[in-house]
Amino acid sequence: MSKKLAIIGASGKLAFATLTYLLDSGLLPPDQIIATTSSESPSSPQWTKLSDLGVTVRHASFDSRSSIETALKGAETLFLVSSPRIAKDFGDVQDGQGREADHFVALEAAAAVGVKHVYYTSLAFKRPSKAGVMRAHISTEKYLEQQLAAKGLGWTVIREGLYNESWPLYFGHWKLGEDERTEIEVAGEGTIPWTSIADLGTATARILTASRKDYAGKTLYLCNRKNRRSLRDIAGLVGKALGKDIAVKVVGREDHEKFYIEKRNMDPGLVRWWVSTYDALRDGECDVTDDTFQRLMAEADRSPTNMEQTVAEMTGASQ
Repeated sequence: MSKKLAIIGASGKLAFATLTYLLDSGLLPPDQIIATTSSESPSSPQWTKLSDLGVTVRHASFDSRSSIETALKGAETLFLVSSPRIAKDFGDVQDGQGREADHFVALEAAAAVGVKHVYYTSLAFKRPSKAGVMRAHISTEKYLEQQLAAKGLGWTVIREGLYNESWPLYFGHWKLGEDERTEIEVAGEGTIPWTSIADLGTATARILTASRKDYAGKTLYLCNRKNRRSLRDIAGLVGKALGKDIAVKVVGREDHEKFYIEKRNMDPGLVRWWVSTYDALRDGECDVTDDTFQRLMAEADRSPTNMEQTVAEMTGASQ
């Protein structure tokens, strides 16, 4: 029997959460899953993490289309989690040369070996977007809609909600366990429907195992709309957890960049790439109305994790 589902980068946070829910819930048996890893060694921690689950583990690298073609042989569907190599997006990168180049390699490999449907994880900002983090995602979405569709491949775009666990990144690149600031400088403010990685894994797994026609050619937003919190709300939660008052200060882009590059000694490429995220937040790009997440969580009979719990756990306040 051919393998039904291949997951590229299966040991990553979102992919692993999806994989474990698929198995724990019985939505797919392990012999119907191919889990890929960039590691070439069966004795590596990443490989062992996956093989212990009983799934088929294969090596696949964005730097080698042939490795991906070999890994995807026998797969009917592909779950492609976006490339983690964010540095490829830094600077004035030309279209097609950022992280989307990794995605294009995987998608062309999938087409070559006969994969029938691709599920791609984008991010839950709007399109078009002011956020630089969305450039590679939107380029990949267009590639799916145009080049892959022309080759007869089905596609679904899953715009995953901003992770509960990613709040430090948005919250002025907060450093867990060592940050002592009481004023957080950001280049914009807005409300985010934060969504935990585990919950996204649950909802995503249910999409992957539904009838393909239910989601074919669709772009979905998976956002916990009942978990909307602004950065000032996050400041209150972090302050409560740490027992001190923390404020948010909105500054201009130049001041933001100068502070994090010169005073916080951060990578200039990362800071300049990330700062446009605040433009998107200020414009309400995360204020989506899609209720797919709520429906899928109800079907799973699972209550989503709120930010209070996540912040308390990550700051150690829940211990």
